[in-house]
Amino acid sequence: MPTNTKPKLAVWKFASCDGCQLSLLDCEDELLAVAGAVEIANFPEATRALTKGPYDLSLVEGSITTSHDAERIQKVRKMSKYLITIGACATAGGIQALRNFADVTDFTNYVYASQQYIETLHKSTPIGYHVSVDFELRGCPINKMQLVEVLSAFLNGRKPNTPAYGVCVECKLKGTPCVMVAQGAPCMGPVTHAGCGAICPAFDRGCYGCFGPKETANTISLSEQFHKSGVTDEQLIRAYRSFNACSDTFRKEGDAHERQ
Repeated sequence: MPTNTKPKLAVWKFASCDGCQLSLLDCEDELLAVAGAVEIANFPEATRALTKGPYDLSLVEGSITTSHDAERIQKVRKMSKYLITIGACATAGGIQALRNFADVTDFTNYVYASQQYIETLHKSTPIGYHVSVDFELRGCPINKMQLVEVLSAFLNGRKPNTPAYGVCVECKLKGTPCVMVAQGAPCMGPVTHAGCGAICPAFDRGCYGCFGPKETANTISLSEQFHKSGVTDEQLIRAYRSFNACSDTFRKEGDAHERQ
């Protein structure tokens, strides 16, 4: 009998909301092409079928928040030829990484009646803090077409062609007026990676930085502009510590404005 020579694709979930996995399922027609090119060997969000590893390509969503997760990601890495992190949680800690700037027991006391049953690490960290990562795809959630491009690139042995420019370029391409210039609204667009299609500025709102820092992001200059428009240090820190709290660029700029 002929053997199945299709590459094995696995999708793994850690601490997250599942939004990036749903982006893959939302690819619709493109997903059919992906499914035809690979064997979806492990994807609990989509199917109960499970094929044992090793896997040619693993997509990992979510951050590491428990000791069990820290052990499991090591096993995933060993079973995977290529490992790609998808989304803000996996690449930069996600919203849950806000706990890194406080005492996690304060949060568990507010939420859980019996804290002794909660086992968690003091910090929520990106996958890259624990294992080597072959590619990071940012976003909250990720851009589904960027995901298709990354999958195609790795399956065909080439470098992914994802934009390195910022949200400001997307605004220009769509003909959206700059909200910082026209309205004086704080906007993270100048330092944020493209991918969302500049949705917020299109609705007269400043960018929230969902896609994390773009390459060579000039956060110092943006912070100076924020201050000129009346943004306080507290508000500025919140802006940098939202979706991508553990990304080095945003974390360092936020820390720089922390009052000692």
